[in-house]
Amino acid sequence: MPFQPIEPRRLYRQIADQIRLLIQGGEFPVGARLPPERDLAIKLGVSRPSVREALIALEVEGLVEVRMGSGIYVHSSHAADSVVAESPLETIRARQLVEGELAAQAAELAQPAQVAGLREALHAMQTEAAAGQIPIQGDRLFHLRIAEISNNSVLLRVVGDLFDERHNPLSVKLGDYFENPSSWKAAISEHGLVVDAIAAGDAARAREAMRHHLSCSHDRLTANWAPAPDKVKT
Repeated sequence: MPFQPIEPRRLYRQIADQIRLLIQGGEFPVGARLPPERDLAIKLGVSRPSVREALIALEVEGLVEVRMGSGIYVHSSHAADSVVAESPLETIRARQLVEGELAAQAAELAQPAQVAGLREALHAMQTEAAAGQIPIQGDRLFHLRIAEISNNSVLLRVVGDLFDERHNPLSVKLGDYFENPSSWKAAISEHGLVVDAIAAGDAARAREAMRHHLSCSHDRLTANWAPAPDKVKT
C-alpha cells in the first residue's frame, strides 16, 4: 500500500471526531441533548471556543442541530463528509497579529488620498448595512486598503486570503448564528476608530484599534447561545 499524506489535525476536528464516535456508538442517541459547551470543554480539557467550532462542524455535517436558547441536539447518527476548513477563531487571532501591525504602519505611511479611500470603504459598509445587507464587500475593501498602504504585495495577498476564510462553511454557519444588525453596527463603529487613528498618524492607537476590533469579532462569535435576533438580508 502506498504511503498516504499526513494531514495536521486541527483541534476542533479532534474534538468533533470524539463526539461523532460517541454519537455513532449510541452514547448520545438521535434526539438526545449533548452536554453544554462548558461541560464538554472541561471533560475534553480544551477551551469552550474550540468546542463551539467542533459542534458547528458537526452541524454542517448533519449530525447535530443547534437550537438557540435550548441546546445542541443529536440530529442523525450518519454524517455527510467531514468538514475540513480553517478554524474561524484561529483565523481571527492570526488577523489580529498581522492586521494590527499593518494598521500601525498605515498610520505612519498613509497619504490623504489613502485615508479618503478608507473612509470610502467605511461608507460602503454603512450603506450596505442601512440597506439591510451584510456589509461584507465594504468590509473586505476596508481591510485590503489598509494592507495596500504597506505597498507589499505578499501582505496584501495574506490579508485577502485570511479575510476570505469568512466564506468557509464553519465561518458561514457561525455568522448565521452570531452576526446581526446589532453586531454589524458595533463592527462599523470599530472600523471608524481604526480610520480615525490612521488619519491622526497615531500608530499605537491604530494598532490597538484594529486589535480591539478583531478581539470583539472573536468575542461575538463565542457569545452564549441565545434566541437569534433579526438577521440582515444576504
